[in-house]
Amino acid sequence: MKKTTYRDAIREALQEEMRRDETVFIMGEDVADPFGGSFKVTQGLSTEFGTNRVRNTPISEAVIAGSAVGAAIAGLRPVPEIMYMDFTGCCFDAIVNQAAKIRYMSGGQVQAPIVFRTQQGAGRSSAAQHAQSWEAIYAHIPGLKIVLPSTPYDVKGLLKTAIRDNDPVLFIEHKMLYGVKGEIPEEEYTIPLGQANVVREGTDVTILAYSRMVQMSLDAAEKLEADGISAEVIDLRTIVPLDKETILKSIKKTERLALPQEAVERCGFAAELAAFAMEEAFDYLDAPVKRIAAKNTPVAFAPALEDFIIPNTEDIYKGIKEMF
Repeated sequence: MKKTTYRDAIREALQEEMRRDETVFIMGEDVADPFGGSFKVTQGLSTEFGTNRVRNTPISEAVIAGSAVGAAIAGLRPVPEIMYMDFTGCCFDAIVNQAAKIRYMSGGQVQAPIVFRTQQGAGRSSAAQHAQSWEAIYAHIPGLKIVLPSTPYDVKGLLKTAIRDNDPVLFIEHKMLYGVKGEIPEEEYTIPLGQANVVREGTDVTILAYSRMVQMSLDAAEKLEADGISAEVIDLRTIVPLDKETILKSIKKTERLALPQEAVERCGFAAELAAFAMEEAFDYLDAPVKRIAAKNTPVAFAPALEDFIIPNTEDIYKGIKEMF
């Protein structure tokens, strides 16, 4: 094992897959050297692979996504970088109406093996147009797979799997995780999509989390332990496909369910998880399902207001305490 950052783990995954498969290429705004992307994830890759395979694009998300769809249909495996999740609104048609539907509409004759890499979330005072969490919007679309890794180990293994997948994948990173360090194997590995990870076992309440909320949930679980409450924390890793078996097994054991999410509460993915729990595990629940989410307002620029809007460890801790 070796220790590396979330950012470097992504770069390693891209590098390994580009060496393995010459049809894999990267495109996006300033992804080539010397910049290496807005968050420096692709730094050094154009020096190794050239600017044909690490291609700078115009400042147009519609162009990036649209050309990626065309390249995928033609037999390549593009990994377009959309600088901020918020900007995927500019390429919504290419992702939702083209990439997600082409296999279905062609009767399986045409595939779109694309990994749309992007990042979302708050924490850097990026304000209302650069700090949103939109995973639930895309989870609503059949034909897309949605990945939200929380650790360097997961981000590398899941990205390699996503690149090899023949369906379009929305690979959502978090801006506050790029500097987080963790251990990854020296040798090659992949992680299957749709396989959740029980990162902490418990008996009193199940916490389902993904992305940045995983670490906050683990920290909240430590505080709950001091109060005599044993929390089981599950890192979903992917929300489409969803590991329903692991979720149900945990709910049947703990009989309580808490759902932290960084996205605004209204119509967030936590609501889908709550509905699933009510439909599939109602008889096992001893308390109402608890959502812990952002306020239903745009993300503020001022740090104090941003902190007030976005849920944190203390909010998760207090929310779960209310269940007992």
